[in-house]
Amino acid sequence: MRWLYLALGSLLVGIGVLGVFLPLLPHTIFFLLAAACYARGSERAHTWLMTNRFFGRYLRNYSEHRGATPGTKAVTIAMLWIGLSISAWLITPTVWIYAILAAVGVGVTTYVLSLRTLRD
Repeated sequence: MRWLYLALGSLLVGIGVLGVFLPLLPHTIFFLLAAACYARGSERAHTWLMTNRFFGRYLRNYSEHRGATPGTKAVTIAMLWIGLSISAWLITPTVWIYAILAAVGVGVTTYVLSLRTLRD
């Protein structure tokens, strides 16, 4: 089972890295799932992920405190709405697709704003 968790965690890290560069592909959830897999499969990999200089601080803030800094919240919400706006602009105008994009935007924004605000 350790190897399965390690392989799945590595796959999730790869998808998370893609999510950093591809609009509308969330990355945080994949890193959180990878952390859960690594915690069960490899302490070394889990430590590497949680102390990573690029996203380790964000993962620790979320997993340990269930929160985010004001800057993280602002960037998250801004990038969400930019990505949704680009998607709405690129797709064929259909009311129900716009409604789905708006619902996703409102839902994610509400969730991000509901997280505890952490000070640096």
